[in-house]
Amino acid sequence: MFAAFRFSGGAVLVVALAISSMGQSAHHVAVPAIAARPADVSTIDGIMKAYYEVISGPAGHPRQWARDRTLYVPGIRFVIMEAGAKGKASATVLTHQEFVDASDGDAVAKGFYEREVHRVTHRFGNVVHVFSTSEARRTPNGPLLGRSVNSVEMFWDGTRWWIVNANIWPKEAPGNPLPAEFRPDVAAAP
Repeated sequence: MFAAFRFSGGAVLVVALAISSMGQSAHHVAVPAIAARPADVSTIDGIMKAYYEVISGPAGHPRQWARDRTLYVPGIRFVIMEAGAKGKASATVLTHQEFVDASDGDAVAKGFYEREVHRVTHRFGNVVHVFSTSEARRTPNGPLLGRSVNSVEMFWDGTRWWIVNANIWPKEAPGNPLPAEFRPDVAAAP
């Protein structure tokens, strides 16, 4: 699904692989409606933690798609940006259900763990833009699949945080390193 890195919670690598086969598979995952967990939506840290937890897990283990859905406003769109084979940039826009259907098979079959390693947050009143650098692996301590930035916008409605937009940037690659401000090794330096 991914040439990029994550989706709703970290599935960009998985999603890029699935996008390439989107009209070829009838894989559909039922996502029941559930109430949001207060710990997931009461703070920015909580919603970002949940964003990564829902997509992460071992091979053979179902992902937490119902929990994932509670993080977003109805009608959320995920935008996955990537460089094509000939270097031409592209953006794929998916609904939550399309993202789930596209990323679930690979994540469950092979395992997928995404974790935040750095964050830059810009806030204005009840609106927040989080640039979350993440790393993806097939197992918690397995070889690094890649790093990327998830650009997540959210707002506080007076009772909880809602993610209103999630953009997944292209995966870091030779000739396309993460910008210094999004790299944990550089950003931590004085």
